[in-house]
Amino acid sequence: MKKSILLLLFVTFFANAQTSDKEKINQTLDTWHKAAADVKFDAYFDLMADDAIFIGTDATENWTKKNFKIWAKPFFDKGKTWNFTALERNIFFDKTGTIAWFDELLNTQMKICRGSGVLVKIGNEWKIQHYVLSMTIPNDEVDAVTKAKAPIEDVLIAKLKKK
Repeated sequence: MKKSILLLLFVTFFANAQTSDKEKINQTLDTWHKAAADVKFDAYFDLMADDAIFIGTDATENWTKKNFKIWAKPFFDKGKTWNFTALERNIFFDKTGTIAWFDELLNTQMKICRGSGVLVKIGNEWKIQHYVLSMTIPNDEVDAVTKAKAPIEDVLIAKLKKK
């Protein structure tokens, strides 16, 4: 009987900890997106791990945090940043509860985009370790979008094949 009670308490505690961590992750991601919309450079980048990676919608956008800060600084300085609001988000945890991954649909100036990434728990805080932003393309429009981007990306494909 004691073992059953202890097991129940352990499961309840772990479930509550995960719920709490899910709330913290939602808050971290929502705060991160809001910091960009509110043009708060330091607040935005403080929510990213020191060795974070940001992958943008352009095929050439694969940045370390340091390089992403350099790229983004002029936008923040001019007050012309981005405004992303989560429409839907799914969060998952590894067995240790210290690594989480997520996917989200976002309402943006580019219409619906998808974000996905990984967060790591550092102390009691969740930090964004890896983030990927993708534009969604309705299946019926893939041919038109492919045609529009082909002249630019054919050059990039040839360049990357030579590496």
